[in-house]
Amino acid sequence: MTGLGHVEPSGPPLVRDLGGDVTLTKLSVGSMDNNAYLLRAGDASLLIDAAAEPERLLATIGDQPPQAIVTTHRHADHWQALADVAASTRARLIAGRPDVDAIATGAWVEDLSGVWDGDQIDLGAQTLEVIGLVGHTPGSIALAYRDPSGTAHLFTGDSLFPGGPGKTRSPEDFSSLISDLEQKVFDRFGDDTVVYPGHGDDTTLGAERPQLAEWRKRGW
Repeated sequence: MTGLGHVEPSGPPLVRDLGGDVTLTKLSVGSMDNNAYLLRAGDASLLIDAAAEPERLLATIGDQPPQAIVTTHRHADHWQALADVAASTRARLIAGRPDVDAIATGAWVEDLSGVWDGDQIDLGAQTLEVIGLVGHTPGSIALAYRDPSGTAHLFTGDSLFPGGPGKTRSPEDFSSLISDLEQKVFDRFGDDTVVYPGHGDDTTLGAERPQLAEWRKRGW
């Protein structure tokens, strides 16, 4: 059974209108079914997670190179294609500030800009808000785009999936992540907010909100 925003590994991309002249192209790349997201707004574009298969990512990008490539966190499956795509596009490279050194070293890239809570990334006439979510990694980030009509769209990396938070390695990391999700995501965004995770299908905050107490109780 497939869910919201389903794409198959090596399958065709999914294209969606997010409003405010922003379009989303989602595709699954690599052996771990990583999602890569290309956002376009007029002549501007931005790639979220150059995870794998640089040739497919570059074919999706086409003749309009992105102004920026955002890596949601330091885990290697999310930046395997970063160096190749960066070299071909000369895009600005962005990641959560606490994960910058690990990504730069692992992916062999330079000039990686660090961002955190409250920072904004331009996408043509629109902006994306950066949200720091500590727990899956120290520098995991989500990006929030608010359609001018009111709907919000959250790109959460591996910090939030359908069914719960991303994997954490200790009770302390889990407590940090679930608290950040509650305070920075669920307390601030409405139930119609669409969540685009780092792997698999999309969801909405309304579908996930009733499970918050269960997630905290189970501890994962």
